[in-house]
Amino acid sequence: MSKNPGEYPFTRGIYKNMYKDRLWTMRQYAGFASAAESNKRYQYLISQGVAGLSIAFDLPTQIGYDSDHTMSEGEVGKVGVPITSIHDMETLFKDINLKNISTSMTINSTAAILLSFYIVLAEKNNIPINKLNGTIQNDILKEYLVRGTYIYPPNQSMRLTTDIFSFCERHMPKWNPISISGYHIREAGSTAAQEIAFTFSNGIAYVEAAIEKGLDPNILGKRISFFFNAHNGFLEEIAKFRAAREIWAKIMKERFKITDKKAMMCRFHVQTGGSTLTAHQVENNITRTAIQALSAVLGGAQSLHTNSFDEALALPTANSAKIALRTQQIIAYETGVTSYVDPLANSEQIEVLTNNIINEVRDIIEEIDNKGGAINAIKDGWTQEEIANSSYRFQQTIDRKEKIVVGLNKYTDNEEIEINLQKIDKNALKKQVAKIKDLKASRDNMEVKNKIKDIELRSQTNENLMPIIIDAVRAECTLGEISDAMRNSFGEYK
Repeated sequence: MSKNPGEYPFTRGIYKNMYKDRLWTMRQYAGFASAAESNKRYQYLISQGVAGLSIAFDLPTQIGYDSDHTMSEGEVGKVGVPITSIHDMETLFKDINLKNISTSMTINSTAAILLSFYIVLAEKNNIPINKLNGTIQNDILKEYLVRGTYIYPPNQSMRLTTDIFSFCERHMPKWNPISISGYHIREAGSTAAQEIAFTFSNGIAYVEAAIEKGLDPNILGKRISFFFNAHNGFLEEIAKFRAAREIWAKIMKERFKITDKKAMMCRFHVQTGGSTLTAHQVENNITRTAIQALSAVLGGAQSLHTNSFDEALALPTANSAKIALRTQQIIAYETGVTSYVDPLANSEQIEVLTNNIINEVRDIIEEIDNKGGAINAIKDGWTQEEIANSSYRFQQTIDRKEKIVVGLNKYTDNEEIEINLQKIDKNALKKQVAKIKDLKASRDNMEVKNKIKDIELRSQTNENLMPIIIDAVRAECTLGEISDAMRNSFGEYK
């Protein structure tokens, strides 16, 4: 039997009383064709009881292009909000008190720039940055693995990641400077054990890079957070979350000789499985999401996002987002599960599954260590191949109907349910591009030129780039211009 909740290695929960003392943060992920439209959705979600916002950015923002760039054509505002300048950030958070909300930004290769926008926004609102509470994903390694929104070569990208670590340690003690993501690894087709193993191998690489930069892992460890998937396989997912806490605690204590108890804790956000949503019989997705969310709660998550049932077809509507949030609230207030800490502990099946995942994850991490660590395994393409093979095997089980997906390969029907889908506002896209052109014509372009040249030159030194990026944001430099300055110094990764 595991030790008590709140005790190393935290298998049963990182806190003694878990949700009896405080519920998880109910966090909903959103981003639309314009900052103004996204702001309306955030205001709505806050009014419905959300305590944390998760910002989805569009593809150009993720890969360092302004909305008016030729590379951005057809992609502006499609999968999230376009943020090109400090003015977009001001619109995004208009009438939202940054002191009272926890903000999570799902951004990686341009993480330093988006964090700088947020910092300058706080300054403009007279909020000390040491009071800001939230998380920036800043997990570049999984971009080379599964998502592809990298810009620079791995070594230069890791330099930016550790610059953020260092800056946050000094100036933003309440901010999580990284959320190491297994979510996207699972969405790409990995198994539950691979999701944890590949995530933690990346985590090991980040801690090693931070130590090399002279940072204390006892301090950094307290601000590392993780982002996991709540997939199908209800009991396996609960066991996966329990296993993750034990494995990470032991990695921090045994491998990195961490002595601070809080730095050993695996704190994690969970999102329900986007890849499990079906475009057929979409209302079935409400049930899928509820079961997956319950597994995250029974597994002891610190924060949770529930997918909207229509996300297999479009960005969620206000109504579907509300149903997703209500799913969390019903679990929290109506099921009674929050009255118990690790309610499935000592269940024979849960304990067996937890131990099986622990053993499997350790074997995979050992294999990655033998290859020289996560970065080498990614550069060699080994990790990507392992995920692709798992994905292929999983798809075969669906195609052969060994795994049943209700409404997809069994209990199908031809009835189409009429649902209202979220529409992208074409006028908002035109306004976004026009606004950037106006900004570039009206600001002090000589100062912009100087700041951009400064970033280019300092990128060739070992100096922390966060202060000069923040300076550039104050001078109204755009995301694309700052990204290009570093492209000129770092090169691009192909």
